[in-house]
Amino acid sequence: MAQESPKNSAAAEIPVTSNGQLEESHEHSYNRDLKRSLSVGLGLAETKITSHGFDSTNEGVVEAGPFPCSSASPKSSVISPSSAAASRLAGQGCDLIVPTGSRAQQKSGPVVLADEVKNPAMEKLELVRKWSLNTYKCTRQIISEKLGRGSRTVDLELEAQIDILRDNKKKYENVLKLAQTLSTQLFQMVHTQRQLGDAFADLSLKSLELHEEFGYNADTQKLLAKNGETLLGAINFFIASVNTLVNKTIEDTLLTVKQYESARIEYDAYRTDLEELNLGPRDANTLPKIEQSQQLFQVHKEKYDKMRNDVSIKLKFLEENKVKVLHNQLVLFHNAIAAYFAGNQKQLEQTLKQFHIKLKTPGADAPSWLEEQ
Repeated sequence: MAQESPKNSAAAEIPVTSNGQLEESHEHSYNRDLKRSLSVGLGLAETKITSHGFDSTNEGVVEAGPFPCSSASPKSSVISPSSAAASRLAGQGCDLIVPTGSRAQQKSGPVVLADEVKNPAMEKLELVRKWSLNTYKCTRQIISEKLGRGSRTVDLELEAQIDILRDNKKKYENVLKLAQTLSTQLFQMVHTQRQLGDAFADLSLKSLELHEEFGYNADTQKLLAKNGETLLGAINFFIASVNTLVNKTIEDTLLTVKQYESARIEYDAYRTDLEELNLGPRDANTLPKIEQSQQLFQVHKEKYDKMRNDVSIKLKFLEENKVKVLHNQLVLFHNAIAAYFAGNQKQLEQTLKQFHIKLKTPGADAPSWLEEQ
């Protein structure tokens, strides 16, 4: 049968040995049958292809059965698995050998596709680099403005309001300092009048011939001390309100002004950089720099506009609050001083009631709320 022509036989037979070896003359038939068997449904999990040396007796042997997993690299040629084969290998816990440059990690078990882990040190280094670059640009802008070489953005109306606010703050601080001095001196005077009244009262009891004279002076000094304590209450209330206005309300607005000025310097620094790049040549190297500079300029422009709007709003509310607070406090200060020096005790007490000011009980030995001022 081996000598019969293929044209006369219905199917060509493949002579094999007892161990399944193929004859070299029918190698092309073996390859055709192998492709056909693979297309029918043999996968990597059911087939093992072994390729040994040329002198081996088991050359080209195809064995059916489960594909054994091994941690060692096989000596046979590496076949890149398809997606279906990779899934089946992962299900059996086999190691998957992937080409260099692949994002899959070589590990036992399922194939894991992980993104690159960000390095915290590199992130911190990038933040330091951005901060250094921004500081350099702002410092250069400040020096250029002081030397008269650089241009700066100026909002004339807003700048005028800021200058007036700073000037008023200095004047209010001076008024506050003088009011505190007056309060200290008045407290000393009231304390002296109280001691003098006690001395007159003691002498009134011990000097029978001058009993009435010492008694009149004792009553007068005690009345003056009482009115002085009432006036001190009004002055200290005035000082507390003005102190809140100057050192809290105005100071908070000036802090926003400082942030606005810093945003203005950054805006001008990046604006200057963009103008310099636009004046230079436009080629493949400079166009990305111009685009990046344009983006940074836009970011700082939005920040500058926001801070300018915040300052305008705070200045408006500060002006309204300042007028309201100072109006009430100035009326209090005037009425209290006028009633005290006019000797109108009733009017002086009415003034404190009008502004809801509570005093300590007259005659107390240690008015701690006065000593703390």
